Amino acid sequence: MSDPILAHVEGAVLTLTFNRIEKKNAITTAMYSALADALTEAAQDDAVRVVVFQGAVEVFTAGNDLADFLSKPADLSPGAEPAPVVRFLEALRTFPKPVVAAVCGPAVGIGTTLLLHCDLVYAGDNAAFSLPFVNLGVCAEGGSSLLLPQLLGYQRAAEKLLLGDAFYADEALEMGLVNRILPPNEVNGYAQAQAAKLAAKPATSLRATKALMKKPMTGLAQAMIDEFQSFGDLLRGPAAREAISAVMEKRKPDFSKC
Repeated sequence: MSDPILAHVEGAVLTLTFNRIEKKNAITTAMYSALADALTEAAQDDAVRVVVFQGAVEVFTAGNDLADFLSKPADLSPGAEPAPVVRFLEALRTFPKPVVAAVCGPAVGIGTTLLLHCDLVYAGDNAAFSLPFVNLGVCAEGGSSLLLPQLLGYQRAAEKLLLGDAFYADEALEMGLVNRILPPNEVNGYAQAQAAKLAAKPATSLRATKALMKKPMTGLAQAMIDEFQSFGDLLRGPAAREAISAVMEKRKPDFSKC
């Protein structure tokens, strides 16, 4: 059985690859742990200067693995030991070095919100982004309730977060979520080339510049804590149970009593 998260270092670039194609790169608890550990180690490793996230040509990630989500529900209550997904997002939020993402195909839920924490994002012309949290009976996560309105303006962010409809590469480029659109078979290579350029620059200057650009986001840590608390409360509620059951049973959810 292949490793669902591949970690490979070459030329001071750590590449983290979603490698669970048979499940559309859906992310399990174990995968979140692997990602959190890799980022935590890379933050302290002077040999790593840049991190790249990538998936396959046909899919970046389908977001949370819902079966795993149901069988191993995360305790997101205040004071609980941080769940793997919380550790991953916190490691990504605080990561001091440049982070590059190469996105092809669907980037669902956290597959889109993690991009808000990346410094450079390159997308295939087949990329499809979606934030279907409300449709699953939960709420925004990954700091998206703060970062998306900052990026898009309130009304446009509300459209993405409240309706949860998919949007595509051209719109993502226009709204500033991605830096460049490329043919899918060129995206990973281009992201690697950009990462190599970054890795050749002075590490201290890159870190200082990133820290300065991130400094105005003083409310992000608290926003993520608030999101997780609301997410955990909603996850235990009837709407989330109905929504996730409907997805697993391949039927339309009924929210008339939620």
